[in-house]
Formats: sequence, structure tokens, C-alpha cells
Amino acid sequence: MYGPKGYLGVIAVALAAALGSGISRAAQASQERPAGLVLRNANVIDVASGAVVRNATVVVSGTRIERVASTRVEAPAGVREVDLGGKFVLPGLIDAHVHISNLDAARRALLSGVTTARSMGTGNFADVGLRELLRAGHIDAPEILAAGYHIRPDPADGLFLDAPELGDLIASGLKGTEALRRAVRVMLAHRVDFIKVNATERAGTPQTDPRKPLYSEEELRAIVEEARTRGIPVAAHAHGDEGGRAAVLAGVRSIEHGTFLSDSTLRLMASRGTYLVPTIAVVTDLTLPGGDYDNAGLQIRGRFMLPRLRETASKAHRAGVKIVAATDTGYGPNSVVRLSHELEELVGVGLTPLQAIQSATTVAAELLGIQDRTGRVAPGLEADLIVVERNPLEELRTLQDVLMVVNNGKIVLDRLNW
Repeated sequence: MYGPKGYLGVIAVALAAALGSGISRAAQASQERPAGLVLRNANVIDVASGAVVRNATVVVSGTRIERVASTRVEAPAGVREVDLGGKFVLPGLIDAHVHISNLDAARRALLSGVTTARSMGTGNFADVGLRELLRAGHIDAPEILAAGYHIRPDPADGLFLDAPELGDLIASGLKGTEALRRAVRVMLAHRVDFIKVNATERAGTPQTDPRKPLYSEEELRAIVEEARTRGIPVAAHAHGDEGGRAAVLAGVRSIEHGTFLSDSTLRLMASRGTYLVPTIAVVTDLTLPGGDYDNAGLQIRGRFMLPRLRETASKAHRAGVKIVAATDTGYGPNSVVRLSHELEELVGVGLTPLQAIQSATTVAAELLGIQDRTGRVAPGLEADLIVVERNPLEELRTLQDVLMVVNNGKIVLDRLNW
């Protein structure tokens, strides 16, 4: 399989360059909301079942899908019609672990086909700002589910600048149940959608050991309990088994990465319904120069971690753990990882192409608690759609080459005639 810095990465980078003018056009037209849209001669993929509705018409009214018809439907006056010529329509993709912190990065994600993204840590609550700008109609971007800052013993300095009421914790760090509850309350006050806690150290910094646990089960449970006072779920970054298992026992909704999880922890996750977001493709980035990571020590680490993470993800899938796709990238100008790369990795560890697509649509929507409004092409759901040339159930790689993106009922990318 090609890595994201090999052939697949070249395609992604070249596509990003080709879309430069599309990004500016999307920004200029961000506040224009259409009355409706009709997509004709579409092959619509039902990502829940894998069935394909041939020669269908998708009718969009405002920001919602009105119907998916197998017969011709007359378009209301003034509604834009697009003949897809037999190309394939899927729901917009959901990237469940990103670090998007500015408008350009958000647009890059959107134009790659990501119409919903869960932020897993940004400074200055930039993800909350992006979410609110989109809701107000000021920008074209994926819907952002925000987490604010990582909760970890040594948080970013920005946390104390944004929340000076935590200033007495600068010296001691975020340790102990009461300090952690206070930190969670700050996140809740900023109206986050998820809490992100680091249950183990990071893999992407050379001075940290990804196996090392950072919090006890008691501390993690305090975070989960405090978040539940507002109905907010918790996601736990965890590579090592001790920290990962403690997070599962504490009641987190998802484990992010999970490189060294044991078989017993995977069984525990399956029994408790804890999701795994393995982010395999970004570890490929660790192993090669360039991209988001470019460090000799990380290349050595990545060459060991990558096969181990693939093995763990495969075991998790066989154990019945629900797998969710994500990139763990900030979609910055040097990023070479896209969600399509992660779907190929998931097929490589045993998922079928349909299951891989579900990991970025129906299963991801379920993890995020938004399955009642997105993740499928169905009447009443949000009109977040992508169009690709070939059937991704047969040729998954076609998802690297998104030809059209419809976001909240509006065409934000149209490469059909390029």
C-alpha cells in the first residue's frame, strides 16, 4: 500500500494546488445560500446498506435533502440543476479527529470532501470560533464539533491566558481530581462539544513516551463525571494500554489512537461500546520526511508504531469495536494526509470498503451523536454531499479525487467540467 507521502500523497498535494482558486471562490460566496438544488443522473450510494440507487435524482431544498427519487423529478423554478452523468453521490465525509485552527485549513478540509469535523484540540478556542462563524453563515467550512484545549498535566500556555482563573495551577499543572474538574468547567463555559483528555503522553513529539500514562482512573472518571453534568462526552488520547484501559473504565466515549492496547482492553471496549479512532495514516507521516512531522527520532518511532497500530486496529475490528476514521491533521499547507488515506488503511486492516466508508459517515455520526441529521443521503438530513467519478465500493481510491462538494445545500466545489 502506498503511504500518504508516496503516490497517494502526491495526488493529494497536487489536488490541493489545483483547488487554490476554488478556495478563494468559496470564501467570496460564503454568505450566498441557495433556495435549492437538483442533482440528476446520479448513482447514489446508501452507505448504511451498500446499495446503489442508479440514475437517481437528489432534490435539495435549502440546507436539507428533500428526496432521493429513482424517477425524474421536475425542478422548481429558479432551482439550479446539475447533470452528474452517472457519477456517484455519497454523504459528505466526517473526520473525527482534526486540529483545524484557521480559515484556510478549514477550507482545505472542506474541499477534500470533509463536511463535518471533530476538533481534538486547538489554541485560543479557535475551533469554537470556527463553529460559530459557520453557524452564522460567514464562512464555508466543515461543521466543527469543538473541544478547545487538550486536558493534560502540562497544558498549553494559552489555556491560562484564556482562563486566568486557572492561574494558580500554572506551577502544579492539571493534576488531581479537583483541578481537572475546574479545567473541564472552563471548557464547558466556552460551550465545547467534546472534552479531550490525554490519558497517555504523545507520539508526535520526540521527548515524550506514548506508552506513559498521565492520569489515574480516578482522575479520568472525575473528568467524565464533570463533563456529564452538561451532557458532554469525553475522548481520550491513549497509545499505551494502562492509560487506555483506565480511560475506558472511567467511561470515555472514544479512545484516540490506541496503538498498544491489549486484547483484554479491546474486549472491554467492545462490551462497553467504546469507539476506537486509530488515525493510522498519520503515523505513516511519522515514518517519512516532510509533512506534519519531520524528525529523525519520530521516523524511528513511527517505523515501529505503524505495524503495531495496524495490528491493534485489526484486532479491534475483529473484536467488535466500532472503528471511526480520522486524520489527526491540522489540514495545514504541509499536510499530506487526507481522510481517503485513512479509509485505505482501514481496508488494509480488514474492513470492507463499505465498512471503511461507514467509519467516515454513519459510524462517525453515531460517535458524534449527530446521526439524526447527517451521515447518509436521505430525506430530511443535511444536504452535505460529495460526488466522485467511480464507485468507491469497488475503487475506494476514487475518494481522493472529489469532483463536487455540497455543504449545507450549497455547492462549494465544482470540478465536474475541469
